[in-house]
Amino acid sequence: MVDLFTMYELTIKTDFSAAHNLRGYEGKCERLHGHNWHIEVNVQARELNSLEMAIDFKVLKAETNKVMEKFDHRYLNEVAPFDKINTTAENIARIIFKELAAVVDDGNLRVSKVRAWESHKAAAAYYE
Repeated sequence: MVDLFTMYELTIKTDFSAAHNLRGYEGKCERLHGHNWHIEVNVQARELNSLEMAIDFKVLKAETNKVMEKFDHRYLNEVAPFDKINTTAENIARIIFKELAAVVDDGNLRVSKVRAWESHKAAAAYYE
């Protein structure tokens, strides 16, 4: 039996390149510009599967890459839901979290945090 406080955590990193601009922002970022976004995904599991893994890294990477494909080499302001909400690092982290959680969370495994780095000095994270 696994203790209620036992938890495994895995982290993967991926990236995508995209252009965007911040609507309503007064400054350079209201103009069209781009980033090489670095994304960190953390998942947690209480128990390991029959192979003694929380999830195969290959599977987690593949599911994450499916989400990234929608954003890679795009103008984010034209990609749903960013056609309606601002393309902030906070929103990017939240949307990736929500989309990935919808396919990964299974009662044992859950997405615990997504961090979106817009540069090597600035990032925003989302978790529930």
